[in-house]
Amino acid sequence: MQLILKYFPSLSEDQIEKFEKLETLYKDWNLKINVVSRKDIDELYLRHVLHSLAIAKLIQFKDGSKFLDVGTGGGFPGVPLAILFPECSFHLVDSIAKKIKVVDEVVEGLGLTNVKTTHSRVEDIKGTYDFIISRAVAAMPTFVHWVKGKIAKKQNHDLKNGILYLKGGDLSEELQNYKTVTIYNLSDYYTEDFFETKKLVYLPLKFKG
Repeated sequence: MQLILKYFPSLSEDQIEKFEKLETLYKDWNLKINVVSRKDIDELYLRHVLHSLAIAKLIQFKDGSKFLDVGTGGGFPGVPLAILFPECSFHLVDSIAKKIKVVDEVVEGLGLTNVKTTHSRVEDIKGTYDFIISRAVAAMPTFVHWVKGKIAKKQNHDLKNGILYLKGGDLSEELQNYKTVTIYNLSDYYTEDFFETKKLVYLPLKFKG
């Protein structure tokens, strides 16, 4: 938890309480339904929570913004961002039912009212969003195909609507066809070794009506 306060020192008491509660909830539920590896659960704040919050180091979301978290798994990056931005709406989607079950329990345990979950393939989701967020669920060309037509027309931020994607390693080949992509190194935001090879990929997408 100190790790979160190190980088996000101005959290409210309610936010601190929710972030503290996260670990207990995930540890309890992970024993029943394994969605996070053992090593990762021991380093939950570093590998999952802080990693998810890297998106907030790039952009401060405006109240009323809408997000689609694709392949959310155990609820990342959606749940930590929902705590950080209580006035924004987060729609967390995963095609694996047991993962959504854990997310539902964590969301309920935290009393988050700005999170909606759906057990579904993302292609079947209707609606549009300011940003599509995710953590490395597929190669970018596949991912772009999945989320086609889900970007809102109205722009609310200086950063144009699009994809915010947390990924690691060498992305040059995967992203070579995207001329408008920007890659941010998470080591610019965080000093921990874990983030040395981690990136945040931003790809603006046009609204397709």
